[in-house]
Amino acid sequence: MRINAYAKINIGLDVIGCRPDGYHEVRMIMQSIGLHDVLYVERTDTPGVRIATERDDLPAGEDNLIYKAAKLIMDEYDLPGGIDVRLDKNIPVAAGLAGGSTDAAATIIAVNELYGLGLSREELMNMAVRIGADVPFCIIGGCAIAEGIGEVLTPVDSKLNCRVLLAKPADSVSTRYVYEHLDSACICHPDTDAIAEGLREGDIEKVARNMGNVLENVTAPLVPAIGRIEDILEDCDGCVRTMMSGSGSTVFGLFYPEAPEEAIKTAYERVRESGYAAELYITGLYNGKETSWMN
Repeated sequence: MRINAYAKINIGLDVIGCRPDGYHEVRMIMQSIGLHDVLYVERTDTPGVRIATERDDLPAGEDNLIYKAAKLIMDEYDLPGGIDVRLDKNIPVAAGLAGGSTDAAATIIAVNELYGLGLSREELMNMAVRIGADVPFCIIGGCAIAEGIGEVLTPVDSKLNCRVLLAKPADSVSTRYVYEHLDSACICHPDTDAIAEGLREGDIEKVARNMGNVLENVTAPLVPAIGRIEDILEDCDGCVRTMMSGSGSTVFGLFYPEAPEEAIKTAYERVRESGYAAELYITGLYNGKETSWMN
């Protein structure tokens, strides 16, 4: 089975408080984008989970979320045999784009199909949260308000369709570190409901006015390239808003739907020439339909 595993950005990310179990209560808007990994998953008679990838910076054993997801569902249902997974990795690692979570979600979906388990989407999501807070969203994809630790999802019927430029600096920051050092008294909260309204209306300016990511207050001072990339993008024609995704360090720029293709290509070149980004991509929002700028 060949399955695409789509990255996500956070169009809004708010932290409501800290839970007794140490996790943080969040309220955020998660949005799939066209940039994706590709997994080739094969059911085998040989027990175990085997992962092959050409990326030397990725674990291929028990520390990989693909392995954890496959083992969880196979142990849960006492499945015979095993699976082989070949991963074509395109999503930057440790970037705030749910690269590991989306691979885990794709694995759960693939094992469900290959073994004919017939599990519902809700059952898959309940299993997915045991791997990580972002994994349930990656099961459904599209656009959703995420609450709780990120597992309580309310789909948003987004009408927004626009290009997105992604710029990942070389430096990354631990998600745990970012949450542990968040000072809730010193942050400006995004208006999540207004963002959702703008998405439903396809009003990119309303979305842009109300966007925000409280975690950027922690990550940006540690990774100066974040602010410098944002400064470049804000000065580019056609870019309506720029912000960090997740706990970072990837910066994304949203471009007006009517912006000419040349505008985003020019922005791409300006960021590339600055040297602040180690990885750069042009893609688009993904709500279940491929467009000409998906890559």
